[in-house]
Amino acid sequence: MRQAAASALAGAYRSRFRGRGVDFLESRNYQPGDDIRNMDWRVTARTGKPHTKVFQEERERPVLIVLDASPSLYFGTRRVLKSVAAGQIAAAVAWSAVRRGDRIGGFFFAPGHHRELRPAGGRWGAMRMIQGLVDWLQPERISDEGQEPLSIALERVRHTVRPGSLIIIISDFFGLDENCNRHLSRLRQHNDVVGCQVLDPAEHQLPGGRYPITDGEQVSVLDLGQKDSRSRYEAMSLRHLDEPRRLFQKHQCGWLVLHTNDDPVDVLGRELRMLVGRPG
Repeated sequence: MRQAAASALAGAYRSRFRGRGVDFLESRNYQPGDDIRNMDWRVTARTGKPHTKVFQEERERPVLIVLDASPSLYFGTRRVLKSVAAGQIAAAVAWSAVRRGDRIGGFFFAPGHHRELRPAGGRWGAMRMIQGLVDWLQPERISDEGQEPLSIALERVRHTVRPGSLIIIISDFFGLDENCNRHLSRLRQHNDVVGCQVLDPAEHQLPGGRYPITDGEQVSVLDLGQKDSRSRYEAMSLRHLDEPRRLFQKHQCGWLVLHTNDDPVDVLGRELRMLVGRPG
């Protein structure tokens, strides 16, 4: 069942994910369905009746794009490389955020390299983000250091993000590791989080045949004409689809999937309408 998530890109939208970077408005009697995390325990103890805190969202919400530029993103067999698709949907998020009066920032990472753009509003904020994407996603920036665990980036984001932010993590999630669970849990405590998995159809649907493959050092042949090889490949593909989604849903985060032959603007509009809901 799809989570009816958050006020993702619009500060004027009501959210079921209460950010902690909001202004306290008042306390009122607890009502069934209220988030227990917002209980006002002092008023509850003083009056003997359960009370909950009511918050007013800030007018400008920080939106942080966490963009993966690992070597595995520089692959594609359809319209564009995964890295290009990731950059396109990040640019769409940036324009959507500033159009609604939010501030857009970024945290770009690749093996051994990181760059942070502090949230800024208006047209200048969007253009700065797009220029940062163009600079960061150049093919010549591909590192020979291999894949870096996603948890390293998430830990850095934890220590810099402002509570109450919307964090959109764009990656193929090949760098997912055990520590991601802890960092994602901490991020979700005080922010809204959306994962966007970028995929190429060939990563999950290959016709039978023999394919030369390499990890950059060793070369081998993947023979999908063999039943055992095909079964192992399909099992690996299913895990790659399933594990990131389950992790994000475990922490009540939003989840998007973008294929290289999709239109990023269409995907963003279609999926975020389901995630965001309608103006209140």
